[in-house]
Amino acid sequence: MNYPTFVPVEAFGTRAAISIGTQSTDASFARPTGVSIRSRAPLRLGIAGGGTDLSPYCDIHGGMILNATIGRYAYAHLSFRDDNRLCFSAHDVKQEDVVPLAAELPLNCGLPLHRAVHNRMVRDFLRGRLYAISVTSMVDAPMGSGLGASSALVVALIEAYRAAFGLPLGRYDVAQLAVEIERIDLGLAGGRQDQYAAAFGGLNFMEFLPGNRVIVNPLRVSPPYLHEFEASLVVCFTGQSRASAIIQEQVKAVTQSNKEALEGMNQLKSQAIEMKQALLRGDIQQVSEILNRSWQAKQRTSGQVSNSVVEQVFELARKNGAVAGKISGAGGGGFLMLMTDPEQRYRLITALNENGSYASSVQFTEGGAEAWATSR
Repeated sequence: MNYPTFVPVEAFGTRAAISIGTQSTDASFARPTGVSIRSRAPLRLGIAGGGTDLSPYCDIHGGMILNATIGRYAYAHLSFRDDNRLCFSAHDVKQEDVVPLAAELPLNCGLPLHRAVHNRMVRDFLRGRLYAISVTSMVDAPMGSGLGASSALVVALIEAYRAAFGLPLGRYDVAQLAVEIERIDLGLAGGRQDQYAAAFGGLNFMEFLPGNRVIVNPLRVSPPYLHEFEASLVVCFTGQSRASAIIQEQVKAVTQSNKEALEGMNQLKSQAIEMKQALLRGDIQQVSEILNRSWQAKQRTSGQVSNSVVEQVFELARKNGAVAGKISGAGGGGFLMLMTDPEQRYRLITALNENGSYASSVQFTEGGAEAWATSR
């Protein structure tokens, strides 16, 4: 097997920040021969405050989120072609999308995430110049998992283009661009935490404020406290979620000032602050109590957050040592995040796997989206 030669990615771009849409980049870009760009962006666990990053709630009341990236990733690979085609491939879902070079690709067919990122790059940063490229991707979790997989993929795709074309985009720029591509260009329902988690990485307390302002605060938890929290966690995949329908219901509830749903959202925001303080103190018992209250508050925001399948898994988990848990993501399925005594973790994982629920431990990560170059 011939292994690639690694090329410093700094040769292709920097992380100097600019404002999205205010500056075009180098129009004299020279295509590097025989060079491929690889990138990755981490998935995340939603620990507290999930849903308060949704518009219009965060635009009116402000949202607060606590999340942590984990050792699962969305990957993208970009290389230059010798013909006049664009080739997009998603290996994990076994889809390929090959089209002639065009200034604007339709988004209602093929691989919409890949196409939407490409459209934005050509329009906003490449001054309309077209390059024949291949872009392949893979994600370590299925879409709808509640781990922010689709948003992490968009961030990884942007990061690959950033490195390949030397785009001066900082982490806030990458995250905001990913939000715009998903929420505006593609019209996909959802919040904003996933894109910022994938771009920044690590354990973060995020504030989503009126006026489209976002503040990402890295949480400096003492390593022993963080190790104990990590050792207490189990993630468990229950199946495909109904995230889109749940998000639409939550948006409708806020728009119509549904008292029950709004109270649930307000509780989720308050619990994000409580969770931050408990982790900083290393009070793991308090963390588990907040997690349970957070799950109860989340169910107040939509009648679809839980269902019989989710409840059955929760019941089995409780019988095998779980002391707390909630869904990571919108709900209706996807991944459950469970807490247990670290000495009971193996027992819990074994019981869930024997039930066909795909449980495992979890490892926190620090790094956000990154790219590197290879040359064969």
